[in-house]
Amino acid sequence: PEDITMRYACLVYVDPITAFDGSPENNAVLDEAGPASRELTARGFVNVALTLPAEGVTVRVRTGKMRKTDGPFMETKEVLAGLVLIEADNMDAAVALAATNPMAKLGAVEIHPLVDFSRPRPKL
Repeated sequence: PEDITMRYACLVYVDPITAFDGSPENNAVLDEAGPASRELTARGFVNVALTLPAEGVTVRVRTGKMRKTDGPFMETKEVLAGLVLIEADNMDAAVALAATNPMAKLGAVEIHPLVDFSRPRPKL
């Protein structure tokens, strides 16, 4: 079979209280984030950081009616802080690339293959 590069979304989660506590260790990691972001962008990957949840809006549509609420519904300390779209040969390669994200030292990077809409839907 031919090698196919797959696309992955890397969702970056952090606890902002911890990440921005001003400690020298966390500030050092945050200082790494800018150059790492620029490197990913230079390689052609989409790499974005998100503002804090209080600045976001959540939209839901139910029974034809739209409802907008400030910020996301959260029951966790960790929040979605960024998104990186990458291409890799397989999940192992995607994991290796995601592990280079400095924010993984402060939180977590969740990796999902992107849906290929040319393939059949999964059967659950």
